[in-house]
Amino acid sequence: MKQAGFSLVEVMLSLALGAILSVTVIQVMVSQTVTNKRNRALASVQENGRFAIIKLQQDILQTGRYDQLSPSLHRAKDTAEEAIFLQHSAVVLPATFSRREALGSMQGEDGANDTLVISKVAQTDCRGYHLGYSHDQEFPVVNEYFIQDHKLKCRGFDLRVLRGQQVATGHNNHNAFTILDNVEAFHVVYGVVNHTADSTQTTSIQYVTADNLTEPHKVVAIRIGLLIRSDNPINVDNTQGFAVLNEALVLPSSSHLYRQFETTIMLRNIHLTLKRHVIS
Repeated sequence: MKQAGFSLVEVMLSLALGAILSVTVIQVMVSQTVTNKRNRALASVQENGRFAIIKLQQDILQTGRYDQLSPSLHRAKDTAEEAIFLQHSAVVLPATFSRREALGSMQGEDGANDTLVISKVAQTDCRGYHLGYSHDQEFPVVNEYFIQDHKLKCRGFDLRVLRGQQVATGHNNHNAFTILDNVEAFHVVYGVVNHTADSTQTTSIQYVTADNLTEPHKVVAIRIGLLIRSDNPINVDNTQGFAVLNEALVLPSSSHLYRQFETTIMLRNIHLTLKRHVIS
């Protein structure tokens, strides 16, 4: 009985078609993997950015807060004098406290990260510590935000200890807590009001850096900017540069995914009467 088989041409054609199909399937799988990896990185960066912005907003919004009538306020000191001091140093500058002269809001040199230091009355510092006070008591706290090893960190201080009015107790070791990893840039500018006695004139807000801030009691807004990268590189060709707030354009040097976040926070506890705000 005569049997028919495949010819050499048919075999070669089948192998070629199979190879093309295999390559196509592999390319689709690789493309899908890359897309999924990018989407996961994007979702993670977006979530981290929103978390950091909300965390900073919640604290900065209370800058300058001092309610002398609050029943929770710890009243061991002259509250009237303390309220004036705190509200005039709501945004803390270096040399404000003799016990820690370097503590203060600073502009980073040559594009380096900034440092933000604010004061307010609260039940805890930015780390959640009561610093020796009862859990239901409010006290004047100073919170510092800065970048170290690509981490956004904070640490808190008792304003009364910084002023030399009492001895530190509780968790006053000033260890910094990490708020967020993979932060490439942290920058801050301050909205200073140009207040005039003539209420018929427009009152404007001019944004300045910390090194140009001479009257911190006139700060009515704080604008913050963050540049955050993904946890792992995802082989992205970063051709887009990022200019965070007033800083120069920076082109990322790695293949991580980068996202920029900015927000402006109006300080509700700064006691200035403004007829109208004009953002400069």
